[in-house]
Amino acid sequence: MQVERFMSGRRLLATLFAVCAFGGVAAVHAAETGTATPIVADQALEDEVQELSHKLRCLVCQNQSIAESHAPLAVDLRNQVREQLAAGKSKNEVIDYLVERYGDFVLYEPPFKTTTLLLWGGPAALLLGGASWLAFRLRRRAAEAAVQDQLSTAERARARALLAGDAPATADKPSAEEPRS
Repeated sequence: MQVERFMSGRRLLATLFAVCAFGGVAAVHAAETGTATPIVADQALEDEVQELSHKLRCLVCQNQSIAESHAPLAVDLRNQVREQLAAGKSKNEVIDYLVERYGDFVLYEPPFKTTTLLLWGGPAALLLGGASWLAFRLRRRAAEAAVQDQLSTAERARARALLAGDAPATADKPSAEEPRS
């Protein structure tokens, strides 16, 4: 008896939710029959909402679009986009409204302007700086290698003797004619 009352209460709640959320007889019929009905009445509008939602960043998640995010703010933003497009505003007007309200951060591709110059030019500046540093180090290394290749004959003889293991006792003390390294 209690189970039946619980289940009938549950059906009633589902029906009330469907009426409040979707506002129609079809939703009541779907809740009663257990079948799903499409939420969207205008598929073209929903396609535009989805297209625009993929271009807007979720302000909570920050690495997902509002189309991908399930955060409450993303749901609200999708609903705002849907309402504004349904009211007849263009996509650019909706984007301008959201940028005015949340800033350029809401866009996945912010516009090129003075406030976003570092964002757009930063990677190129880092690449040029890294390439310049690498070229400088390679030139410097080549110059150091060229200086090291210019050993005197006495230094070469001493190196051969040290490598052969039969270095004379005076090999540890550089003579006056040998340059110190």
